[in-house]
Amino acid sequence: MIPGGSSGEYAHPMNSSKGFRIQASTGIHRGDRDYQQDQVCLLHHAQHAGCLLAVVADGMGGRSGGRKASDQVMLTARQLFERFDPETDDPSALLRQIVEESHLVIKLTAVSAEQEPHSTIAAFLINPSGECHWVHAGDSRIYHFRHGRLVTRTMDHSYVQTLVNQGEITEQEALDHPHSNILMGCLGTDSEPPVDLHVVPRLSTGDALMACSDGVWHYFTPDELASTIAMLTPREACEFLIQKARTRAKGMGDNLSLVIVKLDPLG
Repeated sequence: MIPGGSSGEYAHPMNSSKGFRIQASTGIHRGDRDYQQDQVCLLHHAQHAGCLLAVVADGMGGRSGGRKASDQVMLTARQLFERFDPETDDPSALLRQIVEESHLVIKLTAVSAEQEPHSTIAAFLINPSGECHWVHAGDSRIYHFRHGRLVTRTMDHSYVQTLVNQGEITEQEALDHPHSNILMGCLGTDSEPPVDLHVVPRLSTGDALMACSDGVWHYFTPDELASTIAMLTPREACEFLIQKARTRAKGMGDNLSLVIVKLDPLG
């Protein structure tokens, strides 16, 4: 069992005769760091079956500052999701509110504690209709796979991603760049955080979503992630990816956190 991990499955009420079953799992590991500053949660709506929210937050800032920041992201997400009604409320507005309220409280924490707590966020919300919305800030990522192939992923708010976008370095070169840890935007800084929103109008059977911190994605190609998630259950995939990342880090690994959701056919 992954420390802090969980898994489960249930039927998703799609508007079709077949529908699909959602399987989901989370995983978290301290890696080779002295402290765990990542946090991850998978929330199922209490009143609306098939509505779920997945959140990954990678905290930064001293011995306890990063953990306080990522904890605040989790607390804000839980509180706002409890009040969310998928039949009447705007999912993108909810995700934006999670980012903006978390950012504000983290900044206030920094003032009162004289720390520098910051956090990334990568969160996706699946509605009972099969619509999916996501938001991210920083270099925690969300991947959307379909039948074992990458459809799209978030683009990091980082210095090296800027260089990649400008064609100055490749994605592979970015992994080993000396400034790969510099973020251009996250929660808790003096500047307002980026709020990158994306909508998948309708998820399909065979789709999979993964949100993860850089301690996970740094060690895998998109093809490796796609094939792993396609072949394994979410729980098995979480365990495998954490174990493989730990091996590839060679004793220098960051905190790791991830959540994987797969849409399988019913029956």
